[in-house]
Amino acid sequence: MPVISIAAAIIRDETGRFLLVRKSGRDLFMLPGGKIEPDETPVQSLVRELEEEIALDIPVTLPAFFQTMSAPAAFEDGATVTADLFEINFRDLTQARQPMASHEIEEVQWVAYPDTKVPLANLAQCVLDAIIARP
Repeated sequence: MPVISIAAAIIRDETGRFLLVRKSGRDLFMLPGGKIEPDETPVQSLVRELEEEIALDIPVTLPAFFQTMSAPAAFEDGATVTADLFEINFRDLTQARQPMASHEIEEVQWVAYPDTKVPLANLAQCVLDAIIARP
């Protein structure tokens, strides 16, 4: 069974909503982030992916490691996605602009969870459930 290694961000705004993204041609929303390149650490990968895909320029010192989680891959049959997850509080970012879809991302949305109606990828659902369940 193939394993896809990614770094992903759990980004919350001042109201507690989560930032989710949807790739072009896909119907499920996921956490922003992406595949870890062989020459990158997970946090370096995350910083690169956030800049490329949603135009967020963040320092590598800002993301705080949350945990590593795995789930069935949403778009590759029989594969598992394993994510190094990092938390980022949106108010800690010094830029004034909101995240914008670019590169392979078609849509960016702030969602209240569990009250959202957007369809979620397996990993996103597992992560958001874990965040909501923690004390």
